[in-house]
Amino acid sequence: MKNYDNKNEFIEGVKNSLPIVIGYFSVSFTFGIMAAKAGLSSGLATLISVTNLTSAGQFAGLTLITAQASYIEVFLTQLIINLRYGLMSLSLSQKLHPSVTTGKRLLIAFANTDEIFAVSVSRPKKVTTAYMVGLELFPIIGWSLGTFAGAVTTSLLPPFVQSALGVALYGMFIAIVLPPARSHKPIAFVALMAAVLSVIFTYAPGLQRISAGFVIIITTVLSASLGALLWPIPDTKEGDS
Repeated sequence: MKNYDNKNEFIEGVKNSLPIVIGYFSVSFTFGIMAAKAGLSSGLATLISVTNLTSAGQFAGLTLITAQASYIEVFLTQLIINLRYGLMSLSLSQKLHPSVTTGKRLLIAFANTDEIFAVSVSRPKKVTTAYMVGLELFPIIGWSLGTFAGAVTTSLLPPFVQSALGVALYGMFIAIVLPPARSHKPIAFVALMAAVLSVIFTYAPGLQRISAGFVIIITTVLSASLGALLWPIPDTKEGDS
């Protein structure tokens, strides 16, 4: 079994995490703004970020909290939105160095976000514990500090500036969806279908009484399922590259 220099592995992980840290700070800053506008204290907003580390899940959770959704709605919404992390962790486990114990795997899985997963699995060699600690540590700090900064800054700003900053959330989502939607028809369809379903649930008589939490669950499952049915991923035959 090849031995690794933990110090060098950690430093390499830190270097690879820097672009992620910058992106996380800006996105979590927006979450801090939204949390403060929803009435959450800066400490509570930061605690959410420290213990969750999921942008889509946190924004959806914040919506449910402000809508006073039930625990089952929050649970099902978070399960559906964050289910991909379980699949990512299973995939990443095949890349881990044999020296990574079960306890260390659990710690790594805690911060195995989309970006961290992408960087770690694209590494040309096995992933060690020291490397993953370096890769995950500062993104966690950046995500948490960004939330705190957004919440504190918003509380010090006049109301009209707070409202203007709140628009950044929608701009962020548009910036995330539009580039891949322009080149991938399935993504554009799923995003459009989710928007259409959301409008229907908002204005259709009878459907308006469905709570915000279940609306998110239904629109997510239906739009993603339709996309999967219309554009299924073909099975890779044995021997195909």
